Amino acid sequence: MDKVEETSKDIIKFTAEKLSVDHVSQLVVSPLCGAVSLFVGTTRNNFEGKKVISLEYEAYLPMAENEIRKICSDIRQKWPVKHIAVFHRLGLVPVSEASIIIAVSSAHRAASLEAVTYAIDTLKARVPIWKKELYEESSSSWKRNKECFWATNS
Repeated sequence: MDKVEETSKDIIKFTAEKLSVDHVSQLVVSPLCGAVSLFVGTTRNNFEGKKVISLEYEAYLPMAENEIRKICSDIRQKWPVKHIAVFHRLGLVPVSEASIIIAVSSAHRAASLEAVTYAIDTLKARVPIWKKELYEESSSSWKRNKECFWATNS
């Protein structure tokens, strides 16, 4: 069997457009890999008894992109993965739509599953992305990321 050479890719995108799980997962498919693992974060319709109608995301893009590149580099140091894709929605995200999709391919499932978990946990802790919840009763609330390193325990 011929050895297939393929350059590893890190694909990072912030967009106001609706995210497609199929599109993002296809970006990391490789003939060298037997696993593609995904995390898809969606807008839920409730928070602490309030009816949520949508989320609104903002990001400081230069720093956010740089931090995600560092996360990809960290993943490559920890696990033998092939391709990594991180797509994050900006602006309004209605209930049930994806706000983030992370896809990772690897030869075997353990590496990609662990890498996806690390990616979302680390992204929430380090990347400057802000989320505002919009409620049915015309109120809204910017949400602090509990995992975020700059958050205080007050």
